[in-house]
Amino acid sequence: MTDKTDKAEQRTDWAEDRTIMANERTFNSWMGLGLGSVGVAIALKAVFGDFEPTWAAKAVASLFLLTATAIYWIAAQQAHKTHQRLTARDAEVTGSKNFQRLSTLLTLATIGTGAVLWML
Repeated sequence: MTDKTDKAEQRTDWAEDRTIMANERTFNSWMGLGLGSVGVAIALKAVFGDFEPTWAAKAVASLFLLTATAIYWIAAQQAHKTHQRLTARDAEVTGSKNFQRLSTLLTLATIGTGAVLWML
């Protein structure tokens, strides 16, 4: 009977590991979506560089930058929630602070990109 219990616990451990990795992949996908929004903002400036009034093109680009920032923080929240559910069990997961750190860095980079776009 112990052998069956050990195997069942091992399968549960593997399932938890897969869930942890899926959570990290999902977070990374959301970060990629946010960076894609930053790319659209930069492309708008490149395409509409001579657009008049310039504030209109910059405002639309800024909307994409705001969207990117929202994506970063929604992703961090969702990843943190999943992380909390996993730590309620015996799963060994890395700290959820990494999600927040990356979201903070990308937010700062996005704000910097917006500042540069408005100065151009």
